[in-house]
Amino acid sequence: MSKEPLRVLLWGLGAMGSGMARILLEKEGVEIVAAVAQTSAKAGKDLGEVLGVEKRTGVTVTNDIGNALNTKPDVVLLNTASFVKEVFPQIKLILERGSNVITIAEEMAYPWASEPGLSDEIDRLAKAAGKTVLGTGINPGFILDTLVIALTGICAEVKHIHAKRVNNLAPFGPTVMRTQGVGTTPEGFREGLKTGEIVGHVGFPQSVYLIGKALGWKIDRVIEEREPIITNVPRKTQYIEVSAGNVAGCRHTARAYVGDREVVFLEHPQQICPEAEGVETGDYITIDGTPPVSLSIKPEVPGGTGTMAIAVNMIPDVNAARPGLLTMADLPVPRGIVGSFAGAKRG
Repeated sequence: MSKEPLRVLLWGLGAMGSGMARILLEKEGVEIVAAVAQTSAKAGKDLGEVLGVEKRTGVTVTNDIGNALNTKPDVVLLNTASFVKEVFPQIKLILERGSNVITIAEEMAYPWASEPGLSDEIDRLAKAAGKTVLGTGINPGFILDTLVIALTGICAEVKHIHAKRVNNLAPFGPTVMRTQGVGTTPEGFREGLKTGEIVGHVGFPQSVYLIGKALGWKIDRVIEEREPIITNVPRKTQYIEVSAGNVAGCRHTARAYVGDREVVFLEHPQQICPEAEGVETGDYITIDGTPPVSLSIKPEVPGGTGTMAIAVNMIPDVNAARPGLLTMADLPVPRGIVGSFAGAKRG
């Protein structure tokens, strides 16, 4: 088993990519060999300066992914976009240059749900290159799918799954506020749904089909609904103020069916300052099975930190995995790596 440090390239240094970099700098057995920013303002600076940490890393941030890939990373952490169509050319380039890929693009958690043709092509390219591609994150990628799948492992029979993630949008910036409809009127919310400006949660079909594949259910259809969460009291964050009667967030649901039978019900009500009306955040999973299972995590697992951590923690398993486009259900149970990343291979 090799004890050489695992070589990592970060592509995307926004909130998520920068957070991953900070985690990696504190770990043993892993080395950041290159960092690629989307904005020119960060280029030419030491990664430590860009991250706002005292430590200088010796890694100069660049906008040139082609040159960065010359460092021959074992794994590229791709943090650039949410949709398969957007990240496909980037993944293709990485594979052609000989590196594994971990991406937090939400649709990549189970990309066949939205882009079966591109997914098959990514799988083909990965196998041809002898490399692995994985989509992960806190949700989709863990709370409403991988954790659910793990909990069914103690069930002799599973009839129905209900999972719910209640979170607080207050820490997020203007882009997230727009996609959730925060600050709009109820009429504006409905119009935003029609135009596509308001999307709610990206990832429900991915979570549903990932669960279905793991349990052996053939999901025939998924029905999604998005409803405005209207506040009865004024709410305020550092980015936005919402008056009573307007939209504080979006309640997004998905129901999956095998034939006419509902087998999965997922809920994700997202709003700013839910405590203003006595709403507690949390993650909840209920399995109608033998035996029944009920899990509550309160408050919610922080989405940002959780996404950063799971992407970093999957590095050794992805580096050691069989070639192809894989899902979280194809790999060992995720775990936090508190020892050295070098030699953390399992199996």
